[in-house]
Amino acid sequence: MYKQKLCLSTNGAYGIPEAEQVRLFKKIGFEGFNVLWGPLMDEVIEECARVAEEEGMIFQSIHAPWGMCADMWDESEQEDAQEGIEILKHCLDLCKKHGVPIMVCHVYVGFDKEYAPTETGLENYGKVIAYAERLGVKIAFENTEGVELLKALLDKYGNKACVGFCWDSGHEMCYNFSENLLAQYGHKLIATHLNDNLGIKDYNGRIFWHDDLHLLPFDGIADWDDLCQRIVDCGYEDILTFELNNKSKPNRHENDKYSNVPLEEYLSEAYARACKIATIIQNKRSCKKL
Repeated sequence: MYKQKLCLSTNGAYGIPEAEQVRLFKKIGFEGFNVLWGPLMDEVIEECARVAEEEGMIFQSIHAPWGMCADMWDESEQEDAQEGIEILKHCLDLCKKHGVPIMVCHVYVGFDKEYAPTETGLENYGKVIAYAERLGVKIAFENTEGVELLKALLDKYGNKACVGFCWDSGHEMCYNFSENLLAQYGHKLIATHLNDNLGIKDYNGRIFWHDDLHLLPFDGIADWDDLCQRIVDCGYEDILTFELNNKSKPNRHENDKYSNVPLEEYLSEAYARACKIATIIQNKRSCKKL
């Protein structure tokens, strides 16, 4: 898009290989993409990097897995934590190998627990951060459940050039009780996961992953005028990445309306919504400069 690069996350739910998704994203109008790493994904990532070079696409980030994140903080699970450290280092190696500047990383996975930072967890993530620093790759820590742990990491290591913040707009509503995290860590913003949401479904405020809908922008309750203003206020002018899902979560039906739409049509609508958000941001930047 004119004066604003737009990026879209690949998604296994799209039903075609990631490399084909990258070509389709390019055809529709996106300038970049990111990929979620998992077992057996090394060759997929290598193919995506090759396609990115052929198509002139930006390989914006590799998203690390999150299954081991809780172990990183638990003193009784340090054998699994060490395995988690090695997985994160491997993802950083892939970033270095393929010229991907950012690894996106969750800091916790799990619900109905006390999100209490531990020195063990800070030390474990510190090892990964030190490795990223040596490689010259940045880590964007993402807001998910357990925002207290995110804050502990960014407060301790946020002065390092390789440490940044990935802001997920939907997660803020469904996991973080709409706390304005950009006001606190917008100066460290290096990546976005933009998507819409319906907030927390449970009346008593119980958070759960079924609330994490990743709707198209403007299909949820997000105040996009406010969200865009906050992006402008923190001075972020880099790639806008959208992380969207065309399939509903278990026992939810909000995304069903996308599932019967041909993929190219769905992604074209995603691009149109992304352009609308980018235009709102550009207009707000212009007003701020007056």
